[in-house]
Amino acid sequence: MTETDQQTLDQWIAELKEEISKNPGAGRAHYNLGVAYVSKKMPDEAIEEFKKAIEKIPELVEAYINLGGLYVQKNELDNAIEVNQKAAQLQPNFPVSHANLGFAYLQKGYTDLAIEALEKAVLIEPRFVRAYGTLGAAYLQEGMLEESVRAGKKALELDPEFAPAHNNLAVAYYYKEEFEEAIKHFDKATEFGFEVESELLRALEPYRKQ
Repeated sequence: MTETDQQTLDQWIAELKEEISKNPGAGRAHYNLGVAYVSKKMPDEAIEEFKKAIEKIPELVEAYINLGGLYVQKNELDNAIEVNQKAAQLQPNFPVSHANLGFAYLQKGYTDLAIEALEKAVLIEPRFVRAYGTLGAAYLQEGMLEESVRAGKKALELDPEFAPAHNNLAVAYYYKEEFEEAIKHFDKATEFGFEVESELLRALEPYRKQ
């Protein structure tokens, strides 16, 4: 963010705070202030503003979606599940809430629910790279290797540099004993900044071509 952008954002925040001081019930202003705090990388302040927006406008689906995303980032998984479920109820055809639910379910160990939510996300938005990546990881946890490979390949069709998909493919190919493919995708995952499992890397070393 440039200095000019920062100044513009600070001015917007000041204007929103002034609007709220004059009309504390302005739910949309609270929502916009939450968005501004997200841009400022102030997640705790953003969470409070999104919660106030929902209190004023209970049907404001975008506030639930933003709040749910922040809870995922903070690893507050029960809160993430609660607000993303509400978002999905309010707007069933919005893919982000389903993807956030899938991620939270997966972190909680509810793999079946994660797969269901993530499959719904990519059905709604077939170009949702992150959802394919998480779906591939969920399939891996269930031992569904072919499905994981398909999800990983789809993610890479959309974004060839998406490191988590390379990692998922590497793990799937390792368990399929397709070691050359596993090595290729582990190397790509590392190239694009993903921290791969050192134990699997060591296990693949004998299969690298000299």
